[in-house]
Amino acid sequence: MTVGKTWVAETIKRHHYAIADLRLRWKRETPKLMRCNQVWGLDLTGKGDQDGNRHTLLGIIDHGSRLAMHLAPVADKRTVTLLKVLISVVETFGPPRVIRTDNEAVFRSWLFCFVLKQLGIRQQFSQPGMPWQNGRIERLFGTLKGKLNQLRVADLVGLQQAMAEFTFWYNTIRPHQHLNGRTPLEAWQGMDPYQQIPKGAYLFQAWDGLLAGVYLRR
Repeated sequence: MTVGKTWVAETIKRHHYAIADLRLRWKRETPKLMRCNQVWGLDLTGKGDQDGNRHTLLGIIDHGSRLAMHLAPVADKRTVTLLKVLISVVETFGPPRVIRTDNEAVFRSWLFCFVLKQLGIRQQFSQPGMPWQNGRIERLFGTLKGKLNQLRVADLVGLQQAMAEFTFWYNTIRPHQHLNGRTPLEAWQGMDPYQQIPKGAYLFQAWDGLLAGVYLRR
């Protein structure tokens, strides 16, 4: 059975409001909980400093806990550079079953694919033009850029410090609505913060107030 483009266009037009409502409900739908360290999202973004130099940032996030496992500048986008970082993160947290990336050439290079295979990690690619298929790393970058765009960074050293502060805030201070109010670190550790009384509470502030919250020491 085949249908024409005109029929499809008219059908979409007739059901425009129903489609918009369905898209909104899908967007607001809470994702199903996943086990930690099963799937990682990996992607690149960038930030310019006050001298106009553009720095590449590599982000790695765990889908189950939303833990930002790595978020820092890299010297370049070469496969070897990214693999060195990735192997270091794997040594720290253990290997995931799957790593999901977009279709950027560096992630499809034979060396990148070969090393993942040797590590026993399966690689998934989002479809071209569909960044939401790697939505957790895109959401991390969205949170980052919403604040980073308001921050002036002097140089690479300043950016490195800024990323360390953001990662600490994101993982340990900012509650996540899809984690039932837990922080990514609490989710990674399997902690129920509502059952464990903190030993202390401290105000946290960085980036001239752009990052703020309460740090609960367990």
